[in-house]
Amino acid sequence: MLLLKSLAKVIDNSGALVVEVINVMGGARVASLGDEVVCVVKKARPISTADGSQSSANSVAKLKKGDVARGIVVRTASPVKRLDGTTVKFDDNAIVMLSKQGTPLGNRVLGVVALEVRQKRWAKIASLAPKMI
Repeated sequence: MLLLKSLAKVIDNSGALVVEVINVMGGARVASLGDEVVCVVKKARPISTADGSQSSANSVAKLKKGDVARGIVVRTASPVKRLDGTTVKFDDNAIVMLSKQGTPLGNRVLGVVALEVRQKRWAKIASLAPKMI
């Protein structure tokens, strides 16, 4: 469960590292696995200059500090009970950032993702993830 003002890690390559939840979509007060949230970027990867050693196409960050974007909760530190009676709990809170069209901003997801993400119509994020738990 993520409340308002909760901090979460970003586990895709969208450029953001840490975000703060500022709204939960759908009118709920708390966000659980697979829920859509509005976030503000608190910490981002540094933007490299054009005369750096890397090519500018690969090093362009999509999100900068202070940007407001939507995201999907893929891991929560609080336990979540599943329909089969098992309980799943992760070490941290993690989010995958979304574009305005609802597609993932990054093209890679780094880390495990909960099964509830696939059940709540986010099959694209589930297919990008290396492992589902």
